[in-house]
Amino acid sequence: MDLDFSAAHPLTAYGWDDGFAESFTPHAGRGIVPGRIVRVDRGRVDAVVADGSGEGAGVRTVLADTALVATSDPMRVPCTGDWAAIDLENGLTGSHLDGVVRALLPRRTAFLRSTSSKRSEGQILAANVDHAVIAVSLADALDLGRIERFVSLAWESGAQPLVVLTKADLAGGPDTLAHLVADAETAAPGVQVLTVSSMTGEGVEVVTAVLAGGTSVLLGQSGAGKSTLANALLGEELQRVQAIRDRDGKGRHTTTTRDLRALPGGGVLIDTPGLRGVGMWDAGTGLSRTFSDVESLAEECRFHDCAHQAEPGCAVQEALETGELPLRRLESYRKLLRENQRIVAKTDARLRAEIRRDWKQKQALGRHMMERKRGPQR
Repeated sequence: MDLDFSAAHPLTAYGWDDGFAESFTPHAGRGIVPGRIVRVDRGRVDAVVADGSGEGAGVRTVLADTALVATSDPMRVPCTGDWAAIDLENGLTGSHLDGVVRALLPRRTAFLRSTSSKRSEGQILAANVDHAVIAVSLADALDLGRIERFVSLAWESGAQPLVVLTKADLAGGPDTLAHLVADAETAAPGVQVLTVSSMTGEGVEVVTAVLAGGTSVLLGQSGAGKSTLANALLGEELQRVQAIRDRDGKGRHTTTTRDLRALPGGGVLIDTPGLRGVGMWDAGTGLSRTFSDVESLAEECRFHDCAHQAEPGCAVQEALETGELPLRRLESYRKLLRENQRIVAKTDARLRAEIRRDWKQKQALGRHMMERKRGPQR
């Protein structure tokens, strides 16, 4: 079987390279070809594969193997962005589908969130992504906590976060826009923050240049302007955009599936439905990068187990008093850290026991401090 994955190969435009070619080698066989999943819908998968001529590629609709969709592990379910070994010749006698996804190649990155269910399950929103583009609308008050949440998950995924403030034409004058950018940069240390207006086209070329050549996923809540931005980046109105409400400048949710499409300037873009909730999912490393300023201060505290409440020599409390660290940021850090610990503890018995011991120690310390505050009883 010819596995020439040079720059001229049709799958190269979709992110195929020597590394994925090597991962595919154990699956190569009669009728088995590599393909990238561009859409998943109820077990049916659209995947782009080479057309056999060595010059072009096309989308085939195939069925996911039962072993992939019947698993109790949601992390093994095919997802947009996955590379797969696809059987185009066997197992579909009499079917109108083109083949079967037999296996998924190892993922390099995966953007995960916890599901809204009470079963503490994770959900992969996109796989093998280089850039996680976090769209935030300026038609409403800037939600810095939401930015911190998305950026933490993006860092944890292995992708490079990029914050894009959309609807910049609704933000006010240049001074106001500059302040909003500065606030977003504070919430996302080390992350590039760009502004765009899909209505005027301002900033779209810059975003296009940043995303060229790689795989990007577009994330954000409903009404963040993702579909409009996707259309601007793709150069075509591929996503239907509903009218903006006059009273607040907000759009309505229009994207219903996660779709992967090629960008005109190179690379591919995965557009996702608006996310009402994005729960943390084992994102300890991502939180450390997002709140690197808080954790750097914590390292300067006198006590290594400082809770940053009223302990002497607390560098975090000192930074709060001087204004170096905003109280909002510390509270956001604590909130996301607690949430992340809860979700991890539900799937990690040892960590759950450690958190329980920590709670007991804090309760005992709290009782001791209360007794000292009250003084000797007469």
